[in-house]
Amino acid sequence: MQNEQIRALAKAITWRILASFITVAIAIAFGLPATAIGGVFVADLIIKFVMYYGHEILWQKLTTPFNNFLNNRKSR
Repeated sequence: MQNEQIRALAKAITWRILASFITVAIAIAFGLPATAIGGVFVADLIIKFVMYYGHEILWQKLTTPFNNFLNNRKSR
């Protein structure tokens, strides 16, 4: 695994833990039962982790072509 992918994975893990606890706090504020809160926590953690990691990798792949495009426009 390349350094960029490891960094993206670490960012995804730490962000998802924080964001999932925020989601749990919101679920508690809305008065959801404990079993529903647990389900929301697990689903939120898994689904959004996969989406965030995929977004990070895609963004890394698009950054170089996009930067090349911008640099070519500046040199004209």
